[in-house]
Amino acid sequence: MPGAEAVWVGVDLGTQGARALVVTASGDVVGSGARKLTGRRDGHRHEQDPEHWWTAASASCRQALVDVPAEAVRAVAVDGTSGTVLLTDDRGHPLTPALMYDDTRAAGHVDRVNDAGGELWRRLGYQRMQPSWALPKLLWLLDHHTGGGARLAHQADFVNRRLTGHPVAADLSNALKTGADLIAEAWPDDVLDALGVPAGLLPPLERSGTRLGAVCARAAEATGIPEGTPVIAGATDGCAAQLGAGRLAPGSWNSVLGTTLVLKGVSDDLVHDPFGVVYSHKAPDGRWLPGGASSTGAGAIARDFPGRDLTDLDRRAAAHEPSAALTYPLVSAGERFPFLAPGARGFRLDGTDDEADDFASVLQGVGYLERLCFDHLDLLGAPTGGDLTLTGGAARSEYWCRLRADILGRPVVVPRRAEPALGAAVLAASPGRDVAEVAARMVAVRTVIDPRPEKTGLFDAPYLRLVGEVERRGWLPAETAAHARERTRA
Repeated sequence: MPGAEAVWVGVDLGTQGARALVVTASGDVVGSGARKLTGRRDGHRHEQDPEHWWTAASASCRQALVDVPAEAVRAVAVDGTSGTVLLTDDRGHPLTPALMYDDTRAAGHVDRVNDAGGELWRRLGYQRMQPSWALPKLLWLLDHHTGGGARLAHQADFVNRRLTGHPVAADLSNALKTGADLIAEAWPDDVLDALGVPAGLLPPLERSGTRLGAVCARAAEATGIPEGTPVIAGATDGCAAQLGAGRLAPGSWNSVLGTTLVLKGVSDDLVHDPFGVVYSHKAPDGRWLPGGASSTGAGAIARDFPGRDLTDLDRRAAAHEPSAALTYPLVSAGERFPFLAPGARGFRLDGTDDEADDFASVLQGVGYLERLCFDHLDLLGAPTGGDLTLTGGAARSEYWCRLRADILGRPVVVPRRAEPALGAAVLAASPGRDVAEVAARMVAVRTVIDPRPEKTGLFDAPYLRLVGEVERRGWLPAETAAHARERTRA
């Protein structure tokens, strides 16, 4: 790299792997690395070993930095899955497995959490916490952990502590589902006291993009990141993907389609959702990032079409528009967005035993849920008329991106690199600078896909059929269903 051009390191901790990118100010990726992660699923439980996060992140960084001069590295930031937490000792060593973002074993604590904090949750716009959120998980962990001296750590906190060698603050983005008051930017001590959360168990809070410390000698040896490199507070993977999409004007949205579907937008004002499925993170510049996380997504393809040639299935699926089958492709039990339904289960109606049609019905089913998300956001008055970017692993499928544009009836922007690690690099480069300007320079557009005129209205009937099915089963509120029908027929 001639002249040792300045670079920033972004580390993404996802469900299935860790990924590191080394990025210049103009968005050129000069190094990348990745390692797989594995977990344990059993019914409502989903765990990972936190030590694997560190070993995977370290190996990813070493691989990414192998050809990068040490003097070029300016900072590093880490993003993690939202609502993933564990307990550590005072040295940062795990006392428990990590309860992952979609682990719902703490469902029995949700009513207690909402009774204690309901007034604050309503003021923050999301009304009530859900079974997969971190504060109910914390109570579950405290009930099942014996011994004192425990500390709560979010996924990014755990890795940041290893990077710095000392305790670190949690970013407000990851702390939202643990009950942080994002308006006051502080923990709600009265709520936590009412829930019996011990004083000193929670980390301090900082906005994303704040300096947390510097890479220590031990971490430098493990990761290849030079000792003394600033460690910058990251965000959830969904918020990092929004930053990595490069569109940060109010009304812009990013749809992250990986194992599951996450939508994040930008708003000047806090969005309130009386149905309790949309929640708003706080951006580094103080704006709001409303959105939600669905339990549908590409994970249904990995589960239902293992080992198949997806490019070939994409080609064959194009002949099934719309598909004969109607699929609600849930990855795991229960739905979180655009409606809250712990009892929701995936289904396929009118299957034909035709693999291509079944595959097409999954792609379309995810698109219908994405469309329903936007109909629900519109019902709430959230600004939705800006650019829509598509990121996540599914953005690599040109066919699926085009199909989603057709189903949504709006253009979609596909960045050149569609991954949260780029958003983490944006955060690493943001201290003292306008994060929107940093993102605009770092993120290049690969293509813009317009909906095909000949497909206008083609997917309306199956979309409304899916809306009717999830309403009939008691999962979708009547208000959202009615608004979806009204917008479709307008």
